[in-house]
Amino acid sequence: MSAPTCLFCKIVAGTIPATLVAESDHSVAFRDIDPQAPSHVLVIPRRHVQNVGELAEHPARLADLFRLAARVADEEGLDRGYRLVANTGSEGGQVVFHAHVHVLGGRRMGWPPG
Repeated sequence: MSAPTCLFCKIVAGTIPATLVAESDHSVAFRDIDPQAPSHVLVIPRRHVQNVGELAEHPARLADLFRLAARVADEEGLDRGYRLVANTGSEGGQVVFHAHVHVLGGRRMGWPPG
């Protein structure tokens, strides 16, 4: 299931190019085009859902997304730590309304985040 105007659905379909770093049966990981850390990868479900809260209604797909995020962190060599960020809704900073998690690492992360 995809949304015809969704940027991330187009990346999953291969109609918009992206630098893929990993994939699984239910998720895809690719480099962010505007990285906020030395390592910045987006992990998205192949199936279109609006946000991570909605993805929670599909526990197997949610688990797959986080397994792939952990694999990406491992493959990126983020053994000293990394941050997972899921912006939900416009007030939460979500810009592309397709569920996704940012895997950020390669530098010390400050707190509070924003």
